[in-house]
Amino acid sequence: MFFMNELLPGNPRYQPKEMIPVFGYDNLYKKFSLVEIATLETLGDIGIIPKKDIEELDQVKKQKLLDIKTSEVDEIERTITHHDIRALVRKAQEILGPNLAKWVHIPLTSYDVIDTARILQFQEAYKTALKPSIIKIIEVFSKLIEENIEQIQIGRTHGQHAIPITVGFWLATILNRVVYNFEKMDYYCNNLVGKISGPVGAHNAQLGLQFTNITDEESFEEKVLAKLGLKPAKISTQILPPEPLSFFLFSSVNLSATLGQFGRDSRHLMRSEMGEIVESFEKGQVGSSTMAHKRNPINFENIEGMWLRTKSEFNKVLDSLISEHQRDLVGSSVARDYPIILINLQNQLNTLLRENKDGIVFLERLSVNKESCLTNFNKNANVILAEPLYIALQMAGYTGDAHELVNHKIIPIVQKSKKSMVNVLNDLALDDNNLKVIINNIPKEVLSLLESPENYIGDAREKAKEIIEYSKSIINLIK
Repeated sequence: MFFMNELLPGNPRYQPKEMIPVFGYDNLYKKFSLVEIATLETLGDIGIIPKKDIEELDQVKKQKLLDIKTSEVDEIERTITHHDIRALVRKAQEILGPNLAKWVHIPLTSYDVIDTARILQFQEAYKTALKPSIIKIIEVFSKLIEENIEQIQIGRTHGQHAIPITVGFWLATILNRVVYNFEKMDYYCNNLVGKISGPVGAHNAQLGLQFTNITDEESFEEKVLAKLGLKPAKISTQILPPEPLSFFLFSSVNLSATLGQFGRDSRHLMRSEMGEIVESFEKGQVGSSTMAHKRNPINFENIEGMWLRTKSEFNKVLDSLISEHQRDLVGSSVARDYPIILINLQNQLNTLLRENKDGIVFLERLSVNKESCLTNFNKNANVILAEPLYIALQMAGYTGDAHELVNHKIIPIVQKSKKSMVNVLNDLALDDNNLKVIINNIPKEVLSLLESPENYIGDAREKAKEIIEYSKSIINLIK
């Protein structure tokens, strides 16, 4: 009698419940059994297994096969077979009885089962857990953008005040990346392939023993995989070509990076000296073990930290892109860790979607401190329009280097006097008739803009709206 071990690959601290039905330890062989069942059914369909025998493969026996626990297979492997798939075959034979037992695993090789089953696992993890979570994240991000589409914010480059944007625009840059990677994940998931091609990939037993003819419209491999909702790889060795799965996992890693970007942006904006973003703080929550005044950005730190864990896991995928000859065993243990990539990603999504007692998810509870946004914006409001000023001067006919004029002459005076750049420019023109002419050439609406940095936001609002609409169109397409 075995207890149910539902531990997921990776650190026991990070165990998103959505992944347990797929990657929980004792659930790992469900898809392996599914491949074996599909193969038995196909053998029956083509008449290799007699009709009276294949009829014994009823729903009860199928379910017993699907319920085989990894721990049970481990025990047989450890004490008898010293081979994981032959241990599974032995357990399946016990369940099926003598008439079907002899057909189990014919004409398969281990990695027909393992590689195909893993593809089914990754597809299920994406479709049942990741996909609905990502859609929810996109919907909440869209709502946050709409709420903050007008909120002025100082744009930052290199950690320095640059030129104005809106909070909605910043959030839209994150959402755009989320949606892009979601679209790629969906595409690569839908294009994952399986294999039922034998020990070297050349369908030797299937053709040599006349399971199928090379001229048949549908091969034995295609028949089996069709039952599993998969298409075969164009060609394989003992293992699947690694690219389809690696591209799917890479798109998952990219989404993890996007969430990590959001985590980094947000935790910096939560800094005491910035305070533009406020992470919700629940009743009973503690910010520090000793400093009771602190409210640490724990969720945002965890989201970024999970990305660091995930990118390291992808190195294992890269290391497994090559193998010796048709296949070696080096990558076998390594591939067992691939699910950690999806588990970590689900953990990031769950952090953003964690509900409070009122059923409101964490991301939705994120609040923007408008007062801090305005305070930070005003710190350098008198100099942040240096860009349009120098461009306007150049366009108005300034014959020298307008950037140098603004950078080395106007800005130092502005910083010392606290005057506006337009006022300083006019002061300089009092002793420079050429500069006075140039100023008169600048359109009045441009001069007005130079006095109103809050209006110099380009198409920040329009771009934010565009990303919201783009997100809706992708969700409608993928749903």
